Amino acid sequence: MSKIIVPRMAAAAAIAMVNAPAIIRARTRDSMLTFDSRTIDSTGAFLIGELERLDQTLHMPLASVTWSRDIDLREDVSIADETSSFTNSSFAAAGGASPNGKSWIGKDASAIAGIALDIGKTASPLTLWGMQIGWTIPELESAQKLGRPVDQQKYQGMVLKHNMDVDEQVYIGDPVLGVTGLVNNAAVTNVANAVTGNWATATPDQMLDDVNELLASVWQESAYAVCPERLLVDPVSYSRLVQRKVSEAGNISVLNYLRENSIANANNGRPLDIFPSKWLTGRGAAGANRMVAYTKDQQRVRFPLVPLQRTPLEYRDIRQLTTYFGRLGVVEVVYPETIGYRDGI
Repeated sequence: MSKIIVPRMAAAAAIAMVNAPAIIRARTRDSMLTFDSRTIDSTGAFLIGELERLDQTLHMPLASVTWSRDIDLREDVSIADETSSFTNSSFAAAGGASPNGKSWIGKDASAIAGIALDIGKTASPLTLWGMQIGWTIPELESAQKLGRPVDQQKYQGMVLKHNMDVDEQVYIGDPVLGVTGLVNNAAVTNVANAVTGNWATATPDQMLDDVNELLASVWQESAYAVCPERLLVDPVSYSRLVQRKVSEAGNISVLNYLRENSIANANNGRPLDIFPSKWLTGRGAAGANRMVAYTKDQQRVRFPLVPLQRTPLEYRDIRQLTTYFGRLGVVEVVYPETIGYRDGI
């Protein structure tokens, strides 16, 4: 039998080809480029069949922001400011014949008591917020041809991001900056558990007792000067208030029952405002849901906000760029006595 002699170099190449991983090469036969699904989605160009009807409506991500409903803005701040501040004044006055009494004086009085004034300042940072949006000229031309303007959609996405950031800043502040918001403010000391709580099984009267106890406590803390006019609860508790009726024979919901029978209605002359807030879920002690009572008034609590501004459109190679910027402040609780928290509802 004759032997087949294989050259050493050819044998080594054969062994290397057996051990090497397979390389898959894909080429188009029409000289066209190929793209992955992520590239196609980002440009908004899709393959559409003859019998396919594409809805051209822009469907934004699901998001809800309620900060403009629950707080007033402090609008005197500008982009040049780095800090927002306010002052609280305290007075002290001694009586006449009695130091704790009224300031009586006689006709021949030669020593008349005066009044003392102390002014304290509270300052909070105004932090810059910014986001850049851009696109290339080919992207813009392609989007215009498709009827889906990429510049408008990116702008709407930026506005949504700004609103979501403001919403979080208003309600809970920012842990990175070390600041708090409306529903967890460090200046508020009127914090406790609800008298009954557990509204899943509580009766309408027990719910009313929880609400009135919170309102009365805040009213008392403010020296009976301000009775809260607004109540925020978590969405689950709010749903229970809307769904449940006061009694089987009645046609009024627990929500309306609380609005009409709270001490806020009797004191302020109008029903108590009750709204849901997603930021109250698990916000209380030990992960319990929280209830917040306060007065929506710029003189009591407000949020400094510098509206968005933008730079002129910048042309960089084939890209077009613009930057939107503003400032977000910290919720200013001018009178902490007018806010109260109750956990465990």
